[in-house]
Amino acid sequence: MTDGRGISMTLEELIREVPELEEYIRYMPEELWQRYTIRVYPPGTIIHQKDYVLNSFGLIARGEHRVINEFQNGNVYMIEKNEPIDFVGEVTILAGMEKTSVTIETLTETTVVFFSRKDFEDWISKDIHFLRLVAHKVAYKLYRSSYNRGARLFYPPHFILLDHILKSASAMKIEEKKLIVLPKTRQELYEECGITVKTINRTVKKLKEDDLIFLTHGKISMTLEQYKRAKKVIHHYVKYDDWQS
Repeated sequence: MTDGRGISMTLEELIREVPELEEYIRYMPEELWQRYTIRVYPPGTIIHQKDYVLNSFGLIARGEHRVINEFQNGNVYMIEKNEPIDFVGEVTILAGMEKTSVTIETLTETTVVFFSRKDFEDWISKDIHFLRLVAHKVAYKLYRSSYNRGARLFYPPHFILLDHILKSASAMKIEEKKLIVLPKTRQELYEECGITVKTINRTVKKLKEDDLIFLTHGKISMTLEQYKRAKKVIHHYVKYDDWQS
């Protein structure tokens, strides 16, 4: 975990660059305008480590990050990816816990405004508008996690991986580009899909045999034609695995 690079930019200047921030700090206690730190983190930086004592709250103004759970056996499980505006440490504080439960890693350059834990606790006790925004974000993440959890528990790997590929292809604008190459290693797919690397390799082979993907220097690739066909046949894999079993 790193402290990041502190910058001399003021919160007022940051709001001018990221107008969406204004809604979050609209009723912030006056004294907190003098008690914050703005830090910038490069991609691939751990800004929030699991099982560390939490002393600060962060307001993510810019940059994407992923939330992961690390286990003692070395396995890493990606819970979600998030975009700004977002928070660091809000769940731990709202739960009244001392230590963090997840790790946060930046995916792009990320700008975070930090306040002390005590200042955040005082802030949400005085500012119902801000508390509502924080609660909404936490509830939305919980809803999304609960909604998607069943897929990883009960759907076969063919469905899970293809569903992930389709969502990634859509996000990469395959409709415009006509062809995409997923810039992800098998290890990254394992962390994001919760499927072992061995199973991913076997599933990739199956998807390739079904002509729903192809490989470019080992990377999963998909044409627009394959994308459209895959959207129609994805549910076949649920029935396929039921038949196999």
